[in-house]
Amino acid sequence: MPKRSRLRAAAVTATAVLLASALAACSDDDTKDVDLTAQKLGWKDCPAPSEAEGGGDAPSPLPGGAKWQCATMKAPLDWADTKGDTIDIALIRAKTSGDQSKRIGSLIFNFGGPGGSGVTTLPAFGTDYDTLRTRYDLVSFDPRGVGRSAGVRCENNQQLDAYFQQDATPDDSAERTEYLDNVKDFNAACEKNSDRVLPHVRTTDAARDMDLMREVLGDDKLYYFGISYGTELGGVYAHLFPKRVGRAVFDAVVDPTQNSEQGSLGQAEGFQLALDNFAEDCVSKTEDCPVGDSAQNVKDRIAKLLKDLDGKPIPGIFPRELTQTAATSGIAQSLYSQDFWEYLTEGLEQAYDGNGQVLMLLADSMNGRNQNGEYSNLAAANISINCADDKPRYTTDYVLERLPEFRAASPLFGDYLAWSMVSCTDWAVPGAADHPDVSANGSAPVLVVGNTGDPATPYEGARKMVTALGKGVGVELTYEGQGHGAYDSKNKCVRSAVDGYLLNGRIPKAGTVCS
Repeated sequence: MPKRSRLRAAAVTATAVLLASALAACSDDDTKDVDLTAQKLGWKDCPAPSEAEGGGDAPSPLPGGAKWQCATMKAPLDWADTKGDTIDIALIRAKTSGDQSKRIGSLIFNFGGPGGSGVTTLPAFGTDYDTLRTRYDLVSFDPRGVGRSAGVRCENNQQLDAYFQQDATPDDSAERTEYLDNVKDFNAACEKNSDRVLPHVRTTDAARDMDLMREVLGDDKLYYFGISYGTELGGVYAHLFPKRVGRAVFDAVVDPTQNSEQGSLGQAEGFQLALDNFAEDCVSKTEDCPVGDSAQNVKDRIAKLLKDLDGKPIPGIFPRELTQTAATSGIAQSLYSQDFWEYLTEGLEQAYDGNGQVLMLLADSMNGRNQNGEYSNLAAANISINCADDKPRYTTDYVLERLPEFRAASPLFGDYLAWSMVSCTDWAVPGAADHPDVSANGSAPVLVVGNTGDPATPYEGARKMVTALGKGVGVELTYEGQGHGAYDSKNKCVRSAVDGYLLNGRIPKAGTVCS
């Protein structure tokens, strides 16, 4: 789920109920004097994912029979008080399939969000990284505030159903009051249920957790693969610990120079570009496009659908109706991958006939809701981490002033993303900074992969990340494709470049283009 809005990175697909207690992972006082760098991880077969991680079955063995193993690492609740209380950080790994004598170390993944569970996501995509497993143990984790790692808890399932159905693009003062009241209620629930954790879920805290993880895993350097928000986390790590960076890849790159408003505006442009590309693709096929006669007609019909839903929702998944907000979320979700475009076409066809089921399913995936009506803590963690990171707090008057620019960037997504800026207005914890510091003088090279058709982390962010990392650190690779991210597109050129660097240390020439 992109970093700075409710349109979160779809590469992370947690779908389950809220965590029972945000503080359940806090340890007893008898660990306070223990050297956390000396702790031993008790790896064992993984259980089924917790409710906050998305639920479901325990991860299946990899091809060849290798099993996923899970462990818990202790980390300080407050990195300013390393002798104080600790929290549990949930980890997962698959041991290297190759010759142990050629093993490099552990390759740590963060798949984005923020708020996505790495413990559930890595097994879901594990076979995509088979080549990398020849020289690495594949490792991921639930960052603090997520899943089993002191997961933030806010509203319950019934409240979240209402929250995600609300009118998130208010048109008049009455609608604005109702929307702002709903945001205040959500934020108050987070403070009530998770107040002890909220001050300690910043990206800088997660980066320090990763450095502890590196040491506990036995590696002198951090080997890292960050996707979407994971690129920001990796950049912050490189800033804090530049000499400890080994080989790192950033894919689907967050622009580290933007504040939350600029990030939301960039996403408006990115999702509009993806919608334009979807519409052009639909009408360019040899068969008739079922949702429009021309690219402009495709977009006009979608705009009319959303306008109609604002006044009159249609049946979705009983007993819920497909509202304008839910439909917008579903459309956005389908733009994260070109593979999802067929579902968007199907969903639009249904919706034009008065059936909102497919778009509702897509919206549920965006929001972390499973078919049993249970939510993961994806939304709670996403907002908590964003609001702890981002210093700006925006007023209703400011959003109204900025709406014309957002609408110019995207007639479809502009209002939605503009109003998302008030998500942190009443947050209990002050934001840390306008934008992250990722300057990393002295770091080993970082391969930065940008996708020209990425809706959630627009392509321009890759160049900005390269510049911000500093001279001689960031090396840019361009993928001329569609969707969020590049490596999982399975493009041979991208995979060859990424694998070549991570496995053999061969950094591609800066400016390499894959198409």
